[in-house]
Amino acid sequence: MTVSGIRTRRVRTERLGVQISDVRDAGEPVVFVHGNVSSSVFWHSTLPLLPERFRPVAPDLRGFGGSDPLAVDATRGLRDHADDLAGLLDALGIGQAHLVGWSMGGGVVMQYLCDRPGAVRSVTLVNPVSPYGYGGTRGVEGTLNSPDGAGSGGGTANPAFVEALAKGDRGEETAVSPRTVLVNCYGKAPWRPDEEDAYVESMLTTRTGADHYPGDSTASGSWPGVAPGTRGVLNSMSPLYLRLDALPLVEPKPPVLWIRGEDDVIVSDGSLFDLAHLGAVGAVPGWDGTPAQPMVAQTRAVLARYAAGGGSVREVAVAEAGHAVHLERPEEFLAALLEVLSA
Repeated sequence: MTVSGIRTRRVRTERLGVQISDVRDAGEPVVFVHGNVSSSVFWHSTLPLLPERFRPVAPDLRGFGGSDPLAVDATRGLRDHADDLAGLLDALGIGQAHLVGWSMGGGVVMQYLCDRPGAVRSVTLVNPVSPYGYGGTRGVEGTLNSPDGAGSGGGTANPAFVEALAKGDRGEETAVSPRTVLVNCYGKAPWRPDEEDAYVESMLTTRTGADHYPGDSTASGSWPGVAPGTRGVLNSMSPLYLRLDALPLVEPKPPVLWIRGEDDVIVSDGSLFDLAHLGAVGAVPGWDGTPAQPMVAQTRAVLARYAAGGGSVREVAVAEAGHAVHLERPEEFLAALLEVLSA
């Protein structure tokens, strides 16, 4: 199927059936990995912008878009997704690739780099999840707030948002509808992209449940009373299971571009999705003083160690942009991307 120059097709790998979007069969492979509650559709406007010497490919991760909805084993962190990506590249005959990861996809790309550094030509992180996961940590070293990972995982999702995804809510009547979240959180609010309806449909492809989004959870004696389970998407980003301390140690070290919107409210040092920050501002009751996760500072610290070990790292902070900086400021994003692809 071709939509606006984008080809969408399924590829059978040794692990699962993967739906991909691409534009051509030749050139240096550049693989774009989407984030949570989205799909490769969020890369559709980016893929045709790459010069013809590149071969852009954007897969749907398991449980999103048109790929098979295999269960996520959260105890492996993001390795299910990273291993799926490796299987896809094998099936496509791609030995080395430039990797671009947005949000959760940034974590997938970092995990892939840790496991297969020789297969990576460059890494571009777009508003990535912290190397110490999402929620439940303090300080730039990612120290757990509680041994059980309280404050992270499947129990931190808003149940009404999960229900809206499951019901296919396309409206804008509530604060937790996918469209409302897109407009107010994915970009700098209010973000009304031309492709808004397509992005909402992409969000609605998210498979929900204990094995998918958000995952299961357990009760905790530590604030806020919930800790990660072992299944599903949000648990796979719990700091109990996602800790990328090995990133600065990889050899060889491909060049890294970190590009982010300065007004991101999803991945920030005061995220509106971090229960500790919400507790501090009075939005979650019973806050016990647990500090917000310094997500940006944690990423900067890990990448600084990567650079100290001989790697090339460039940070680009884009003013007046939010979580989807590649869509909000495509010209600035493309210029920075092409620089690292040509390094």
